[in-house]
Amino acid sequence: MFHISDLKKYNRCRRMYCLDQFTPRPEFRPFVRLDQQVSDLVSRKLGITDPFVGQRGDDASLALQAMADHDWLIKARFEYGQLRIKVPFLHRNEDGWDLYFMFIGLYPHSNDMQFYCDTVWVLENLNIPLKNMYVVHLNADYVRGEELDENELFVVSSSFYNGKNHPTLPVEKAVRDHMKDISELLDGMQQGFADIPEPERSHQCSSRQKCRYYDSCFPEEKEQEDNSILTLIGAQYRYDMKKEGRLYLRDADERRIEGSRMQYAQIMADRQGGLYTDKMALRNWLGRLKYPIACIDFEWERYAIPPYAGMRPYDVLLFEYSIHTIQEDGTINHKVYLSIHDKREDFARGLIRDIPKEGTVLAYNAEGAEKIRIQELAEVFPQYRDELLAINDRMEDLQLPFESGMVYDTRMRGQWSLKKIMAMMDDPGYRDLDIQQGMDAVYEWRFLDEEEKLDENDPRVRELKEYCGMDSYAMTVVLDWLKQISS
Repeated sequence: MFHISDLKKYNRCRRMYCLDQFTPRPEFRPFVRLDQQVSDLVSRKLGITDPFVGQRGDDASLALQAMADHDWLIKARFEYGQLRIKVPFLHRNEDGWDLYFMFIGLYPHSNDMQFYCDTVWVLENLNIPLKNMYVVHLNADYVRGEELDENELFVVSSSFYNGKNHPTLPVEKAVRDHMKDISELLDGMQQGFADIPEPERSHQCSSRQKCRYYDSCFPEEKEQEDNSILTLIGAQYRYDMKKEGRLYLRDADERRIEGSRMQYAQIMADRQGGLYTDKMALRNWLGRLKYPIACIDFEWERYAIPPYAGMRPYDVLLFEYSIHTIQEDGTINHKVYLSIHDKREDFARGLIRDIPKEGTVLAYNAEGAEKIRIQELAEVFPQYRDELLAINDRMEDLQLPFESGMVYDTRMRGQWSLKKIMAMMDDPGYRDLDIQQGMDAVYEWRFLDEEEKLDENDPRVRELKEYCGMDSYAMTVVLDWLKQISS
């Protein structure tokens, strides 16, 4: 018996599908926090009473039997042609059944048609007459009050959304246009493979996120030298160039590269012994920084369902900041803030208190993170708006010299995360920390957030403060390095 997730893997990469049969799955750690049972909330939105509610492991005959006695089916399991599906909501009407898909997001686009089509394929092959099709999704405009309003929280849409997030493509038409018989596909899956297929590189290997088998499929890439042509960022033909014997960045065929500033910096770094610096541009950027320089880093949780007043679906809850302030004489002081539950106002007041009233505020990926978070705080707490936005007005992005091609060191291997750059420094950096990644910090905080109050002696508190503190400390180290190479 197969599930739609199996079909997705099989269609994406048959080697991945086979490997998944024999490889233990890592613990699932959701990126977004979802504390409430969404099906219960949607049931109240749809006014459902006396439904049949399916359970994991149900025999498929139970759902078919339930259709005789219930007008609503929730999470019902159906099977046809070795494919087992779970249907979010089915509702009887005069001419048949209305199908409600569930999308735990803001704007359902038609980019997951396999799920929708395969669900309908099973139901219609079981001779279940379908009339209307809808997608229930979260309302991007909803702002929570003191109590959660399920009626306003969700939208029932008969259309998918376009690239500008407007409902344009009818769900039923999109499904009908993409429907196909998947019997042969299921037969192929049933037969299995005598041997695991050899790896074949495609855009699927690293689209959206890198396949978890990528390094085992292409182990030679991890052994590539720092200046390998394969590290050339955004180069469509880098594998072709490697096959032709153009092994290093310095050998890149200038007729077959995209010509970005970062690519230029990479090629020049290899030709100049491993480091490229546009000294004039870097000095100009460094000249914009004014003392005291406050290096800041935030940690936050993201919620699908807003848990507190003033929050929207998929809003974030800030729970930690770290500030390393560099004085003109080189001295550095450090402040760190950590909270649990809803302490957004306290967080805002702490920032205003702990960030110097003058000088530069520095963050890594400031435009994509800290600036946005501060803007959100200013919107939620208008009484602090002017002071918060004044912080944004003084903010510079430490990522800019790297992403703009001012600086490239071949040891970066085509990446410029703060951790990657810090690893080049003569400093232990992140190596000895208990927490190594931002999402690990979030998972650790989730356990703390279950406690009634914050215990400063809890080792998890120490670990979180060390990790966030390392992010802001790393900025001081990287900034010092940039000053050295600009001279």
